[in-house]
Amino acid sequence: MCYSAKILADFRIYQRYGGTLDMRAFAKLAGWAAEAGTWMSAVPKSMRNAFLASAIPEDEEARKAALEAYRAAALAQERLIAEQTERLTRAESVLAGPKPTKKAATDKRVATNKIAEARRKLSEVNDFAIQDGFDRIWPGYYAPVLIRDPATGERMVVPMRYRCRLPGWTAADEREKPGTYMARRNSLSTVWRKLWGFNHAVVVASRFYEAVRLHDLQHRSLAPGEREISIELEFRPEPAQDMFLACLWRYSEPTDNEPGFYSFAAISRPPPPEIRAAGHDRCIIAIRPEHLDAWLNPDPKHLADQEAILDDPIDAYYQHQLSERGKGPAD
Repeated sequence: MCYSAKILADFRIYQRYGGTLDMRAFAKLAGWAAEAGTWMSAVPKSMRNAFLASAIPEDEEARKAALEAYRAAALAQERLIAEQTERLTRAESVLAGPKPTKKAATDKRVATNKIAEARRKLSEVNDFAIQDGFDRIWPGYYAPVLIRDPATGERMVVPMRYRCRLPGWTAADEREKPGTYMARRNSLSTVWRKLWGFNHAVVVASRFYEAVRLHDLQHRSLAPGEREISIELEFRPEPAQDMFLACLWRYSEPTDNEPGFYSFAAISRPPPPEIRAAGHDRCIIAIRPEHLDAWLNPDPKHLADQEAILDDPIDAYYQHQLSERGKGPAD
């Protein structure tokens, strides 16, 4: 399944597809992420910075919320640096004394590493440069998602978490079954029946990533005593194009413990031959641009029309290469 993708994270660029930006939803996300301490870890950079330089009055609430989230992130790292610097000083004092201890050596190593990591994160807080507007996401990250506004029928861009909370589910259910970032096509009429035919969406992506086993990629069996090695492959469509990934979405009402939030899942299908040959058994569905209106405006009484859209994805060949993240032992 598509556990990661490089998606269009800049709200502004999404406007080329006719989506009205939901500024209030973005401001709420910024406030929630700042409070939870996930502004830097779960919100892509292009999405965080989309409104910082804006002088448009309508953007002011979102801009202020983003700045406040950055201030909170910076303060958290500064506090961590101060705490770990104090820990480092104590450890060095013990190590310089007549009875150095293993604990002091460990404290010095851990504090040094944490200070370096906090400084790196603090540097990232102060880096507002945006590249091409595309960023990688993983399950639990947030991304701009294009939907049809249920109230007006117009296209709308909303920040959503990449892991859909199914109707009736709680946070505890998600922890027990964390795979709802992907909706298998053969489960749409069962597991996803309350969203399929009702809440359709797209995410714009330029490429996606899959974890495969090295021996599957090489079309061989494991040798006696050989460990499984997991590698990450990057897939890009040829010809190169923005992909409209078919998704389902849901809004979860606020509770005593959580604010209201949007979440989504990408729909997957059995893979085309080139992805299967690379060692993976699922593939996202990139719908054709001419089907976008029909996909975003489903009729639950005519699901065959939606099935036909999924049966007719873009005509692309997915080239693959080893991603920059490299490889390591399989979990």
